[in-house]
Amino acid sequence: MTASGSKVINIESQTAPECLMSSHGAPLFGHFDGPVTSLGLEQFNYFNEMDKPASRLSRYFNYKQFQFINIVTPRFVIGVAIADIRYVGSAFCYLYDISKNRLSETTWLKPLGRGYELTPSPMSGVAKMASRKAKVSFTISEGVWHVSIATANIKAEIDLDAPVLSLPMAMCNPTGYSGWTYTQKHNGLKPSGELTIDGEPQPLNNALAGYDFSAGYMRRETSWRWASINAHTHDGVLGLNLAAGVNETGGNENVFWVNGERHLLGPVHFNFQRASGVESHRQAQTSWRIYSDNGQVELSFNPVNCRQEKLNLLLLKSNFRQYLGFYSGYIIDNFGNKHLLDNVLGLTEDHFARW
Repeated sequence: MTASGSKVINIESQTAPECLMSSHGAPLFGHFDGPVTSLGLEQFNYFNEMDKPASRLSRYFNYKQFQFINIVTPRFVIGVAIADIRYVGSAFCYLYDISKNRLSETTWLKPLGRGYELTPSPMSGVAKMASRKAKVSFTISEGVWHVSIATANIKAEIDLDAPVLSLPMAMCNPTGYSGWTYTQKHNGLKPSGELTIDGEPQPLNNALAGYDFSAGYMRRETSWRWASINAHTHDGVLGLNLAAGVNETGGNENVFWVNGERHLLGPVHFNFQRASGVESHRQAQTSWRIYSDNGQVELSFNPVNCRQEKLNLLLLKSNFRQYLGFYSGYIIDNFGNKHLLDNVLGLTEDHFARW
């Protein structure tokens, strides 16, 4: 129990394995103190719901993965995502002008593995999506991320540097009847390199960033709510990742970084009013409450803009909304220190997928 009356949940983590799969072909579950080198997809002993070995097609098409990078400067927010759901690959890159509350984006949609690739290793490899006029890529080298962007209004070559001894959130959970999901995230990172927006070079000395690597044999139909912050506050550099929906089978991916120090948190709730249709302007005025039962997290989020996309491809569906807005409230770290937030810029997300 902390001085403020909240009960801290002590979540243990273990040394990251070289390979996510055991010698018996079963995934290792729990939190890790760093990235795994290999997901061990070929070693995974995958069974269908009737306990028979999954077919080669099932092994291929049931595996999904996506990667996301968020960069925040005093003037702009950049969000870049690349996803492979096997039937199609998709990507987006948006630019949000904070003072003008204006969002512009570039999107890609590619069929059946053509024109894109993603790496199944959280430690090394390349993820990329390209067209004749624009391209984005993520390169991971020994766990360090590099993002390259070339769109009509963004040119970037940026490394994401973690503070010394800062640990990512890395975990694996059971998913569905026989699947699993590996999730790795790290916020409060320091971007370095070059960023040009509309032909104007942008300083990165006050910029922050975070990444998301998620992969595995996820549920055929899934949904999640998500919250993310990369911000300078009076306590220093703050990073936050909260989620509900995809990773709650025994553990969760909730984590708070203060000047690079990682604090694993317990489960949280997301209360908000989901609007119907494509009423993006009205949606952006509905506030969220994000809180934990133990009192460690109590946040309000007021959206001001929304990046959204709806795809209905019969067997495949996606209803995606990522909001930009401002957080107020508090978070209590695992030492009992209360960190106050007052109109801190961040993201939330509400996503349904059938894949």
